[in-house]
Amino acid sequence: MSVNRRRFLKKSLWGMTATLGAPVSGILQKFDRSDDTEPVAPEGLVIDTNVHISEWPFRDLKYSETSAMVDKLRKHGIREAWTGSYDALFHKNIDSVNARLAEACQQEGEGLLVPFGTVNPRWPDWKEDLRRCDEAYGMPGIRLYPGYQNYTLELPEFAELLKEASGRGMVVQIAIDQEDERMQHPRVEIPAVDVSPLPAVLESVPDVTVQLLNPFRHVRGDNLESVIKETDVLFDISNLDGNGGLERIMAGNHWYLGSTPIPSARLLMGSHVPFRPVENVLFKLMESALDEEDAAAIMSGNAARMLRTA
Repeated sequence: MSVNRRRFLKKSLWGMTATLGAPVSGILQKFDRSDDTEPVAPEGLVIDTNVHISEWPFRDLKYSETSAMVDKLRKHGIREAWTGSYDALFHKNIDSVNARLAEACQQEGEGLLVPFGTVNPRWPDWKEDLRRCDEAYGMPGIRLYPGYQNYTLELPEFAELLKEASGRGMVVQIAIDQEDERMQHPRVEIPAVDVSPLPAVLESVPDVTVQLLNPFRHVRGDNLESVIKETDVLFDISNLDGNGGLERIMAGNHWYLGSTPIPSARLLMGSHVPFRPVENVLFKLMESALDEEDAAAIMSGNAARMLRTA
């Protein structure tokens, strides 16, 4: 069945323009001119919180070139993309990774890419790496890869890192995984991040702003319920599966994610580009019956609030 984007616009996005400042007539004209087989968000209304640049180590990905990815995101109405680097997964010189990321976002990002550097709390100079992310590169947040950087959330330095980031007003993103473990190279089997320690850790750092990336394949059951009920952690929707998954998870009746609702205020757009197509996450919005307030929050309102309150 073809998706009627004009109906989606009227049902989910009408009125969002008053909140986010885009003219109604311009949005209608954009949708009227677009091809109904391809999802294009109204220009300037979407913040993508889960994007990477550089080369994925295990296979060639379409749009792995930064300029091509920027063009693709802009084509689909993305106004801002929070961007990490695949180099952070294995490179040992963290500051070099972060410096290249900042430079690429500035020189090739065309005002769309926002750099989120990384820090490895297992290494002795992590505080200096964090300082440079903030003071030298002007990054609003950091992206952590505990599975690839070989630590658990029980590491004492992890809690210390959260405190330091909170003190600097920086968002902390935690990537739960990068790919389905069944697709991993047999010599590089990376475990998904176990979030069970997170609620206890956050009790000691109540003011830090934390977002989980690619969460829903592994954060389920009791772990998901604890994170929802005991913390203010936010989630990106990049790997939320199932028809109407968004409305179901908000109602607490998703097939495999338990019965605890996740309010729209804690859900954010995240595409996982270039690993996944950006169209994937846009279709998630289009297939779910969201009212304009929920759609506005998920598409960009929650992300903008994160940066203001971190």
